[in-house]
Amino acid sequence: MLGFLVPERELLVFIPTYNERENVEPLLREILALGLEADVLFMDDGSPDGTGALLDSLAARHPGVLVAHRGAKLGIGSAHQDGVAWAYDHGYRRLLTMDCDFTHSPACIPELLALGEEADVVVGSRHALRESLAGWDPFRKLLTKSAYFATRNLLGIRCDATGAFRHYRLDRIPREAFGLVAARDYAFFFESLYVLQANGFSIREIPIILPARTRGHSKMSYRLMLKSVARLLSLAVASRLAPGRFLLRR
Repeated sequence: MLGFLVPERELLVFIPTYNERENVEPLLREILALGLEADVLFMDDGSPDGTGALLDSLAARHPGVLVAHRGAKLGIGSAHQDGVAWAYDHGYRRLLTMDCDFTHSPACIPELLALGEEADVVVGSRHALRESLAGWDPFRKLLTKSAYFATRNLLGIRCDATGAFRHYRLDRIPREAFGLVAARDYAFFFESLYVLQANGFSIREIPIILPARTRGHSKMSYRLMLKSVARLLSLAVASRLAPGRFLLRR
């Protein structure tokens, strides 16, 4: 395995935000109630609804709550890329990522962390239980299941590859692995798992129930959806014609 510096700190919970003012405080309250020895980093993309200002207020009241302001809406994938980089820069051994809209339940965090003792990456799966997508409208169910089918058959990823509820062992995964991930939008999620799987890092999943969004609004547009499909197809072709480009140098 490629040599790399071992981080000196433990767990960072990373939550990107855009117009999540109504969610951030109740979500933080549930995370803090778990009693984790962790810092919580919110990364806001210049939310016009005042999310950033509220986060600054919460950070002033709660030690271990951190806020990064990016100033403009740069996209979910780039937020996760920046969150990963921030975690490496500040020496965390583990990184847990989740959405801010309560579709990812903080109650599942202990299970993700427990399985992370064994696996390099743990993913919250929306496909492990029949009732995982209860309450979703038929069109969104079709999109999610189609994405699962496509990433499984085109990229060989045997888990939920398009969700953001994850736990990474940064003390086992060298930073250079994420440097091989080019996507800066929604495609980051399946591309990062493809790269990590291609380099032999173990990936496990836990079943989660993903309720229909009841707070705020989805950020996925048709334009972003089509862009992700195009990236999936190009990645599938590249994985066959030039698989070495996704591998770490030994």
